[in-house]
Amino acid sequence: LSSLNTSWMAPLRVSEPPITLVLIILALPALGVALVKPIIVGTTARSSQENVRSIGYSIYYTMVNVGSLMGPIVAGWIHRNAPQHDEWIFRVAALSVFLMFFAVLFFFKDPQQSGEGATSIGQTIRNFGTVVANYRFMIFLLIFSGYWIVFWQEFIILPLYVRDFIDVNANAPYILSWGPLTVITLTVAINYLTRRIPALPAIALGTLITSLAWIIVALQPTVKMAVVTVIVVASGEIIQSPRYYEYISRLAPEGQQGTYMGFAFLPIGIGSMVAGGIGGKLYNHYGEVLKQPAMIWWWVTGIGVATALLLFIYDKTIAPKPKVAA
Repeated sequence: LSSLNTSWMAPLRVSEPPITLVLIILALPALGVALVKPIIVGTTARSSQENVRSIGYSIYYTMVNVGSLMGPIVAGWIHRNAPQHDEWIFRVAALSVFLMFFAVLFFFKDPQQSGEGATSIGQTIRNFGTVVANYRFMIFLLIFSGYWIVFWQEFIILPLYVRDFIDVNANAPYILSWGPLTVITLTVAINYLTRRIPALPAIALGTLITSLAWIIVALQPTVKMAVVTVIVVASGEIIQSPRYYEYISRLAPEGQQGTYMGFAFLPIGIGSMVAGGIGGKLYNHYGEVLKQPAMIWWWVTGIGVATALLLFIYDKTIAPKPKVAA
């Protein structure tokens, strides 16, 4: 990405349409995430004893949001100090991941449990088929995609909304930084306080809180209330995310945790693909055509509340029962 305008990329820029070239390049970090994240959450499941697994995922989610907080800060610093060289944002990102490679190489040890071994490609494919055939699990993932449709509007709609309908000079990265900051500071504490709530009701509760948060900025369209909205969105995220990963890890049969945890990221992908289209249509229709921007957030809230209701119904009807912590 940082080299698209360089001379050595000129032959590719000539031979390939720009959209094709960019999509191919963007597929590389997506492939990296697809390889890394299931391993991390699977490792967390294998490293945490049953009675503290939710705390283990709280620590994992806290660490993820350290990156979520630092990324925009570093990118913003580069942009402010070298606005003509934004390509260095991508170079610094690449360097940080490259350094992580050495950290993993020298300091990480796979917590392999007794009796475990490498899984063959054939067994991996069979495990994949087993998960897809688990219709109750797949229904849960599809329902939960609604949460991510709502959550991604923090990055799709909110910065535009703040610019167009609140304050054109507002610092959007500053507003958004309150999300990961809230997660970093409160995840472990909130997870401890909500540890006695069963996993699925906790997921539904977090979804409901994230969804209702958008009413704040709908009723009070100010920068301060946008910050409060982001904090409440993050609070719902804190309640549901560690319990979500915990819930799926307990559903996974022995030896299939990596496969199940890989599927845990399916709702994030579905939500990401759908959220842009929904957000764009809402923003155009209510913000630009009807001049009723507050209605955008009522629709977003409605999607989230419907998702929370479906999760509650799912829990009471067809949800498989995960292993219970000792």
